[in-house]
Amino acid sequence: MAQTINIGVIGMGWMGQAHSRSYLSVPLRFPEAGIRPNLVICSDNVPARAESARDTLGFKHSTGNWQDVINHPDVQVVSICTPNDLHVEIVQAAAAAGKHIFCEKPVGRTPLETAQAEAAARAAGIISGVGFNYRWVPLVQHAKHLLESGQIGPIELWRGRFFSMYGANPLGLLTWRFDREIAGSGVLGDLMSHVVDMTLFLAGRITRVVGQNHTFIKERPIPIPGKGTHYGTGNPDDPKGKVGNEDYAGALVEFENGAIGTLDACRTVVGPKSNFTFDVNCTQGALGWNFERMNELSVYQRDAQHDGFVTLLSGDKYPNHGNFVPGDGNPIGYEDLKVIEAFKFLESVVAGRQHSVGLPEALKVAEVNAAMERSWASGAWEAVTPLL
Repeated sequence: MAQTINIGVIGMGWMGQAHSRSYLSVPLRFPEAGIRPNLVICSDNVPARAESARDTLGFKHSTGNWQDVINHPDVQVVSICTPNDLHVEIVQAAAAAGKHIFCEKPVGRTPLETAQAEAAARAAGIISGVGFNYRWVPLVQHAKHLLESGQIGPIELWRGRFFSMYGANPLGLLTWRFDREIAGSGVLGDLMSHVVDMTLFLAGRITRVVGQNHTFIKERPIPIPGKGTHYGTGNPDDPKGKVGNEDYAGALVEFENGAIGTLDACRTVVGPKSNFTFDVNCTQGALGWNFERMNELSVYQRDAQHDGFVTLLSGDKYPNHGNFVPGDGNPIGYEDLKVIEAFKFLESVVAGRQHSVGLPEALKVAEVNAAMERSWASGAWEAVTPLL
């Protein structure tokens, strides 16, 4: 028997719309699960945007106040897609109301805020999910299998990176992502959090780090409220404001299992478009993956017949790929990952179990990020320690 789950979405920008489309796609892509998401209410601080989302996506109601989503008696699950400064307050309110939560990353403006959100959800006993959607790439899931099965031996060296050009243009708008009061950290929360999560997922616990950070573009044009995205640009004569957080973050890391590695993230680098990658060298082989070619995985196995890397093409033999297209070499895309993510989260809600990836995993990411921030201040190696 199909099970209906009533959903409210807070924040109807690009990500809120992506969440909504993903929920609508779950019964189309995973019909065998019998899960029927029902879009009940959406909110946005620009009411016209909420109304447009209601009409386009089929929500029954729209509002300019996020509290209305929390308080709606029919809502069971709340998706939080607002700027970072509202995340913790909404998580705490939703948890107190007994609503399950899916929150985009970074959960908090600071690592401590993420810890506070995780504590609220845990105390309330609600199920949480967090938007580390790159874990769900079918070939990343296969990489996890190769590493856990021991087919390529223990990890010795890890290199994780997320280089994106979205902030490379000095005329790129001073959106909330560049405002410390709203976003908190810059690239550390925005891009490095994905790098750290992928690292923990595939390579294991990080024990200590030494890091550095830098802001390359010091000021940007001020945007018109409610218009454009962080990919938008202004004009040379537009009023400008000061960038409040870092464009680059990097670290050397050591792992509990004895491996060593590097992590890098930059939003102003010129060249890479969305270059989220990992390269992992093990005792009997190696793996390499790049989101810009997300349907490919480079694999080297020392005992293979041919001495060199081979490129695997994704296909329906790998997890969840066949729910979108059959056969091999037929690619899936970014929003397909959001559909997988939505399905896996709702599957956990139906089963009544804590979801992975949820706030407990986001807390582990925040603990690594906190150690990086301490290293920026001390200039020394810092241990990764619990936040609360």
